[in-house]
Amino acid sequence: MTKPRIALIIGSTRATRFADTPAQWMLKQAEARGDMDVELVDLRDHPMPFFDEAMSNLWAPSENPEAVRWQQTIGRYDGYIFVVAEYNHSITGVLKNALDQAYKEWNRKPFTAIGYGGTGATRAIEHLRGIGVELQMVSTKSAVHIGGGDFMAIHPYFGKQPIETIEANLIPSASAALDELVWWARATMPARAADA
Repeated sequence: MTKPRIALIIGSTRATRFADTPAQWMLKQAEARGDMDVELVDLRDHPMPFFDEAMSNLWAPSENPEAVRWQQTIGRYDGYIFVVAEYNHSITGVLKNALDQAYKEWNRKPFTAIGYGGTGATRAIEHLRGIGVELQMVSTKSAVHIGGGDFMAIHPYFGKQPIETIEANLIPSASAALDELVWWARATMPARAADA
């Protein structure tokens, strides 16, 4: 079977974002496995307006060229890893907007997440899972949460340590999340092909 193509989507665009640290670490974990082809997709490279189409692209084609380019980008993948910052107990506005700018491209594809913040982005990832269900996606049970003392240890304003200092705490959940992502991608790829 063809290896699933996975997009690792960085869900924050702030100039001072922390997202690059967990994104690069998760990319390294995924690439080392050999059972998926993973590519980094940065929302900074997709400057979409706030969703303002007449309706979802499930019902009518989008008109904004950046939205269409985004749909074409994410439509190429068989699954997703979201890098999730928690802003006020939820996902970032830019990530919510990116999810809203497509519909059918997300359908029947699995996703997992690596989240960070005081609580490891647990609330944000729960919100992401609810949104994913509405988009007809499949969420993995496992996710990676960088929170509490681990988050403070590696944050550039606090502990300033490299992420490798907490790696032993992250590898079990990363392995489980990636195992589940690949399993669901392999299960959904032939089913989607049969429907096409």
